Amino acid sequence: MKILIIEDEVNVASFIMRGFQEEGHSASIAMDGATGLQMMTDHAFDLVILDLMLPGINGMEVCRRIREDNTDVPIIMLTALGTTENVVSGLNAGADDYMIKPFKFSELLARIEAIKRRTQKNNPKNFILKFSNLEINTSNKTVKRGDEKITLTATEFKLLEYLMINQGRVLSRVSILENVWDINFDMNTNVVDVYINYLRKKIDKGFEEKLIHTVVGMGYVMRKDD
Repeated sequence: MKILIIEDEVNVASFIMRGFQEEGHSASIAMDGATGLQMMTDHAFDLVILDLMLPGINGMEVCRRIREDNTDVPIIMLTALGTTENVVSGLNAGADDYMIKPFKFSELLARIEAIKRRTQKNNPKNFILKFSNLEINTSNKTVKRGDEKITLTATEFKLLEYLMINQGRVLSRVSILENVWDINFDMNTNVVDVYINYLRKKIDKGFEEKLIHTVVGMGYVMRKDD
């Protein structure tokens, strides 16, 4: 893999680069956001490791700009900012995963492999998922309910896709975290509840029939109203 590390801490960047090189990957380093964006424009990378607290253009903005031009490259945010608000903001900006410093390199490698498995599973087909009058295309990432087109962030789309694939089945918060983000958060986090609320505002608001339901004490389910 060709990996871009956007990290301004020299020791951290060098540690990550050496680890990837020992695994047989090619790694490049950008010490600030502007340089990272320019390198993304000039070269093709298979993965981006992105810090948030960068000089000049911060990591959130870097992630958003990368996503404007490249919807497929996996982005893992690696940062000391670990509040629920930070995590939600990072994932909402388009990151595929979010790791908090300090970290173990073996866990970073495991996260990368998990992203690769999910990408390989979800990308091969042009696949339409339908439930009631809701329809999503997992190939071109479009969503519509009835005649209304709905715009979702990358993370919202992954969550909706997982709910649709498992329609009628109650999904726990742990299951959603593992399958949508491939991350094991502190189970006290409310990131799943936050994203469910985001989806409800876009998918159910304004429609008589509600499709996303809470099962108290158990999780969430995609089903028609009783």
